[in-house]
Amino acid sequence: MKKLIAMCVLVTPLFATAAFAQGASAPAAAEKSGKTAQQEKMAACAKANKGKKGDEYKKAQSECLSGSGPAAAAEPKTQQEKMAACAKANKGKKGDEYKKAQSECLSAKPA
Repeated sequence: MKKLIAMCVLVTPLFATAAFAQGASAPAAAEKSGKTAQQEKMAACAKANKGKKGDEYKKAQSECLSGSGPAAAAEPKTQQEKMAACAKANKGKKGDEYKKAQSECLSAKPA
């Protein structure tokens, strides 16, 4: 009985180490690969404003991140972003009126 307990005590840390190592690496890998939408937007704006210095850079970044600058307008929207923007614009409309407005908004070409 003592040998069985001793073997369990010696083998348990080996299994625990593998379990902890596997659990610790999964969140770290997800954290490295997944950027938030804000981080992606900041990276895109920084790339668009590369070469600008000082106040000019700060102003361009601010405009780009707020969505009012030329860099933000040049960035194509995904279908999901278009749908969200159209839904926000057509808020308050009901039924066929909403469907028609959504259809027109989604089919509109970006300026």
